[in-house]
Amino acid sequence: MRIAPERRVAVIGPSGAGKSTLLALVAGFLAPEAGRLLWQGVDITQEPPGARPVAMIFQEGNLFPHLSVYENVALGVNPALKLGAGEKARVMRALERVSLGGMEARKPAQLSGGQQSRAALARALVQDRPILALDEPFAALGPALKVEMLDLVREIADERRATVLMVSHDPQDARRFAEEVIVVAEGHAAPPRETAEIFADPPEALRDYLGG
Repeated sequence: MRIAPERRVAVIGPSGAGKSTLLALVAGFLAPEAGRLLWQGVDITQEPPGARPVAMIFQEGNLFPHLSVYENVALGVNPALKLGAGEKARVMRALERVSLGGMEARKPAQLSGGQQSRAALARALVQDRPILALDEPFAALGPALKVEMLDLVREIADERRATVLMVSHDPQDARRFAEEVIVVAEGHAAPPRETAEIFADPPEALRDYLGG
């Protein structure tokens, strides 16, 4: 399978099909039993997550409740929270970009669900990696907030010319956000296809998932 750079790709399929496993393999949290993972022609199969070109946002957001919003985002720069002036400015710029400027001293419990999602996104941004992997981080949000976050991620991805892999259970997310779609079913990930094309002529696995 090859994923073109600077594309927004949705990964869809039924629960338990292997969508999150695929992202974990790309990010380095799981090791493949066979095959290789290449980035720009370089084999990164054995590289640990921190050495890969991937920033990942999990469904839970993984914000630490005892840390401020600023500190949670700064973890993406340095886990020891020892930042130079330029790195501190980078954190503040990321907070501004996701509309959390002025909220850096708050704790996660003082944020709404949408604001917590924005903080998790800001932490991914400060890692400044060319691939953004989203494992349903907006699943718990209401429809309007989810659309707002998807639009924000799309804007940021386009600004940064990033490649995005987004797991979703909602086909509408794929239609709204993704240029291409990977269908995962029974542990098999099909090569990406253009979004409009795949929904116009869905493969059997996608038809079964959509119920059509």
